[in-house]
Amino acid sequence: MLPAKQDGAMTDNNLPAPRALPPGHPPIPPGRIGVLLVNLGSPSGKDAASVRRYLRQFLSDPRVIEIWRPLWWLILNLVVLTTRPKKSAHAYAQVWNT
Repeated sequence: MLPAKQDGAMTDNNLPAPRALPPGHPPIPPGRIGVLLVNLGSPSGKDAASVRRYLRQFLSDPRVIEIWRPLWWLILNLVVLTTRPKKSAHAYAQVWNT
């Protein structure tokens, strides 16, 4: 089997080659795909202000949302943080264990 190419070319198994590997990274052979589910935290309270703080911190992490930062900043502050906290606070209130 040929190693994966870094330029987006196809490998000999007709799968796209990885594109996000840093220079000098060893090739990664194709294999099984797994899904990892983890809890990355929760708001300090079930009110909209607590949820807004939590969402701002969580969604500002570049490892969570991997798009051009200035564009994401606009989306986060003008759309997400103005609409989502109230809806999410209601959902948290439904499951919050006091």
